[in-house]
Amino acid sequence: MFSLNGSSFLNNSLSGVSKSLTQSSQRKISAPSVVVASVSSNGRPADRNVSVLMENTLKEMRENAPSSSSPSQSQVTEIEPASTVGGGVEDVYGEDTATEDQYITPWTVTVASGYPLLRDPHYNKGLAFTLKERDAHFLRGLLPPVVVSQELQVKKMMANMRQYQVPLQRYMAMMDLQERNERLFYKLLIENVEELLPVVYTPTVGEACQKYGSIFRQPQGLFISLKEKGRILEVLRNWPEKKIQVIVVTDGERILGLGDLGCQGMGIPVGKLSLYSALGGIRPSACLPVTIDVGTNNEQLLNDEFYIGLRRRRATGQEYAELLDEFMNAVKQNYGEKVLIQFEDFANHNAFDLLAKYGTTHLVFNDDIQGTASVVLAGLITALNLVGGTLSDHRFLFLGAGEAGTGIAELIALEISKQTNVPVEEARKKIFLVDSKGLIVKSRVESLQHFKRPWAHEHEPVRTLLDAVKVIKPTILIGSSGAGRTFTKEVVEAMSALNEKPVILALSNPTSQSECTAEEAYTWSEGRAIFASGSPFSPVEYNGKFYASGQANNAYIFPGFGLGLIISGAIRVHDDMLLAASEALAEQVSQENLDKGLIYPPFSNIRKISAQIAARVAAKAYELGLATRLPQPENLEKYAESCMYSPNYRNYR
Repeated sequence: MFSLNGSSFLNNSLSGVSKSLTQSSQRKISAPSVVVASVSSNGRPADRNVSVLMENTLKEMRENAPSSSSPSQSQVTEIEPASTVGGGVEDVYGEDTATEDQYITPWTVTVASGYPLLRDPHYNKGLAFTLKERDAHFLRGLLPPVVVSQELQVKKMMANMRQYQVPLQRYMAMMDLQERNERLFYKLLIENVEELLPVVYTPTVGEACQKYGSIFRQPQGLFISLKEKGRILEVLRNWPEKKIQVIVVTDGERILGLGDLGCQGMGIPVGKLSLYSALGGIRPSACLPVTIDVGTNNEQLLNDEFYIGLRRRRATGQEYAELLDEFMNAVKQNYGEKVLIQFEDFANHNAFDLLAKYGTTHLVFNDDIQGTASVVLAGLITALNLVGGTLSDHRFLFLGAGEAGTGIAELIALEISKQTNVPVEEARKKIFLVDSKGLIVKSRVESLQHFKRPWAHEHEPVRTLLDAVKVIKPTILIGSSGAGRTFTKEVVEAMSALNEKPVILALSNPTSQSECTAEEAYTWSEGRAIFASGSPFSPVEYNGKFYASGQANNAYIFPGFGLGLIISGAIRVHDDMLLAASEALAEQVSQENLDKGLIYPPFSNIRKISAQIAARVAAKAYELGLATRLPQPENLEKYAESCMYSPNYRNYR
């Protein structure tokens, strides 16, 4: 018996061969059979149940092939019957005798020994295949004789991972594992989430994106560029999985705090979707990472010989809008109305417009604007247990008025409005924002971008952050500027002089862009600060006491938020869902966490937290009439848990 892997026959994607296959398969064939495993371009079977008779078909294809010397007219390269390759194996496809200017079909023939199974990340278990499975799937001799458990594999992989000293090496090792053994990758990540989260996502993913062209090995998502304009639906149909529930898409213009990384921003959707599966329980096969490549304005990348994207300046205006519109419509046409589209790391001038444009027609979510806002609001709700009062009793000062800053500010205002029954416009008066030109005030309104204008208060101009702290007298200082070390010693000391327990959130990523470090915050505040950051910091010792800072990581929110939308069949995202997610997360912080100064729960229990967030989000979807999955489950939390993907190995027949 033989197995054939190549492109999908069912989709007639073998140019020049599918027609012959269709015609030949209609004839009665009595020769020995060949098992055909149709495989996609990344080595994953496109239809694992297909089995057709092939040996005579291949022979007929050679005998009936046109004799034209033109490669464009020849379906199969003609060869001499006596032609052989090393070992006396017949050169069935003419691959070894074809000249470089002749076309060949990208397939291979191997003994049906299960070898392709070992190359399929969906089903590969490595040394965990049982002896019975090895016999049933022709794996005898292809693996060493030992059979190990998945638990031992996890232990071994973590031991290997800890030997790497360079974070990027750990990242590459994790990506290699994901492409080799998907379930082991997620098992490893789930059971060691606090240690590996900084590896598969921020801060290491930032460096991975910067060097993506150099470390690129195998595509992990869809790359849609201006070259695909008018054909995006066709490109989406090239993806081997058809039942997609979550898409994370970026155009690479504002990757973390690192700026325009163009096509190399693909590391962000890949990383986010890994967390959707590991932390939120969304099936990996239901996740689709997408990069929209419209060029880059990064001169260093344009001159980099290893850059993998379009070598042109960024498209803007109508050209950009038409490509994004085609993409959004194609997604809806191909996957339906309930697929969640998460916008990720778009520049300010596009992020707000895309969210406003498609928020009423698609199920869309911007993690930079809405996810960050939700996780920060949860931290602030928790911090009130340490500093006292309600949200409306506090004054907020932001450094940074982009997607994250204005998104957080708006959600805080909505929560204050909800708690106090005052108009949101009134609630905004307690929130002040500083951008690169100083405090946002009414006198600047004509020159402000539209998303900053709601925050232009009646106030005299203030140029620096330090002066703003002295004048506004905030109780809570939030950094979302993407500018490292901007919470200086003078700023932190000024906050400490104004407040017994100043709340300081340095949210910018990666670590190098954080407004201050945990050590700086605790030292300059003499150990009184309530501190959290966007990137992780190690515990700090000050005056003989250890301080463990929290991480305001979006991974607390978006996996559970997405799961809640999916299990309810929601068709739109509503602000009340974000508030519900924030409140659910805040409730997970224990008194023990608070005693340590933590305003976020440990990540070790993140899947349980995600299920609770999902339940609250789903409940809000049903309450708002936005859910389509009826009837509503009686216990949404248990239902969410039951829907979560498990990375444990399955038994094979």
